Amino acid sequence: QVQLVESGGGLVQAGGSLRLSCAASERTVSTYVMGWFRQAPGKEREFVARINWSGGSTYYADSVKGRFTISRDNAKNTVYLQMNSLKPEDTAVYYCNSGPVFTTGGMNYWGTGTLVTVSS
Repeated sequence: QVQLVESGGGLVQAGGSLRLSCAASERTVSTYVMGWFRQAPGKEREFVARINWSGGSTYYADSVKGRFTISRDNAKNTVYLQMNSLKPEDTAVYYCNSGPVFTTGGMNYWGTGTLVTVSS
């Protein structure tokens, strides 16, 4: 069973930056798609970004395009989400997600989430 552990969340002012990390327990994920979803208070969970196994293909939600960058280091079984120009509407719990095939509703494995709060 793959375990995903997120870190890097916290409180930041609007316009600031944070980098989230997600470490996987098994090297199997080096062959998997990895992604980030988020859930804001009172809202449904939504897709943020994904990256293919090699890091050569990425895809972003329109709401974060140009501000967020997803990357991965397969030697460390880790995926990152660099978040710049943060806005209050980016406030949410961010979840790491992974699986062999990407689906819009989420893949096989989920982390427990890390809270990002952006103050105005």
